[in-house]
Amino acid sequence: MIDRYSYPQMKAIWDPKNKYRKWLEVEIQVCEALAELGQIPAEAAEQIRTKARFDVHRIQELEGESPGSEDKAGTGVRHDLIAFLKSVMESLGEERKYLHLGVTSYDIEDTALALLLRESAQLIAADLRHLQEAIRERAREHKWTVMIGRTHGVHGEPITLGAKLATWLAEVERDEKRLAQAVESISCGKISGAVGVYANIDPRVEEIVCRKLALTPSPASTQVLQRDRHAHYVTTLAIIAASLERFATEVRNLQRTDLLELEEPFHAGQRGSSAMPHKRNPIVSERVTGMARLVRSYALAALENVALWHERDICHSSVERIILPDCNILVDYMLRKFTDVVRGLTVYPERMAQNLERTHGLIASEAVMLALVQAGMDKDEAYRLVQSHALAAWEQGSDFRTLLSQDEQVGKRLSAEILDFCFDHKRHVRNVELIYQRLGI
Repeated sequence: MIDRYSYPQMKAIWDPKNKYRKWLEVEIQVCEALAELGQIPAEAAEQIRTKARFDVHRIQELEGESPGSEDKAGTGVRHDLIAFLKSVMESLGEERKYLHLGVTSYDIEDTALALLLRESAQLIAADLRHLQEAIRERAREHKWTVMIGRTHGVHGEPITLGAKLATWLAEVERDEKRLAQAVESISCGKISGAVGVYANIDPRVEEIVCRKLALTPSPASTQVLQRDRHAHYVTTLAIIAASLERFATEVRNLQRTDLLELEEPFHAGQRGSSAMPHKRNPIVSERVTGMARLVRSYALAALENVALWHERDICHSSVERIILPDCNILVDYMLRKFTDVVRGLTVYPERMAQNLERTHGLIASEAVMLALVQAGMDKDEAYRLVQSHALAAWEQGSDFRTLLSQDEQVGKRLSAEILDFCFDHKRHVRNVELIYQRLGI
């Protein structure tokens, strides 16, 4: 588990004590369902609910995994759920014989895992909403802050910073919807026995337990819930991480010294380099970018967990002990940190204005070409004419509009007022309002 990057709420979810709490709750729910069906004494289920306890250190000792112990005597059970059950049974009397009756380990573990993932997803969903709020606020602030749009890293046409942020907002909203779908996939329980056919457990137990835990009973399971569900969840987190990587990469690019249109927060006392005192580096955005790579690797591992032998093998278990806590912890951390970046982002409109003019007006080339077409010129001819002046302006460092105004073919068709309109940046961004209306910004 990546403790360094774990906020308290998410860390608490994946703490072993919380995992054991979930295991115990599922075990108790199974007992209460059996009692409800008249298959064990109601008094026994009540006693188990009242008295059942566990001790984390005792579980580790029973498993043979106590910190600092190599269990040289070989007394550990080497099975985490059996060690857990032994610990719980030490807190019970005669009623302990009804604990874990007719079920298998993963009836308990997979059903409890669904609860852990759902809790984690609730935090991540809240993180996504906070990021949306931060983006929405900055988008409102910079709705009409004009900057150059770039394709292939090359100047294209003017946009606004608000329009750029609007694409972030739309993407995060999609991420939230994808997460809700993934939560539906993993909000599933199974109490179906050793190979999934209810050989020694009444199927009604599964229905009762899942209903009380607000889970959906799996329509068909083996010894485990099928891992496509968990792959759906982890790949969804990987998509969220990829969204954050896209946004962070944009910040990193726009913070480059030769562009310097945006800058992530740089706090008092912060230092960017041990050697160069002037450095202000986009370290959080770089960290988010790197972490996205890690979450993507977890998605691959989750996909490889789908194919298990027959009714189950154990190869998925060791993987999930790492990737499920870590991917939730990482995405929670990434969302929170990048939300701070968005809120504290420094914007340089003056530098944006300077960069808009670096190509001497070439960014109006499409507008001029379309104006010539509307004035009756063949489109291919208009393209060649405008391109010839654009190339000349670029190679000679000349003013593009001046070259156009000196061309007789242009002068015959376009007035000075029309040319002015083509070179007006406001013309390019006049429909930004529509984007804002669609997103309710």
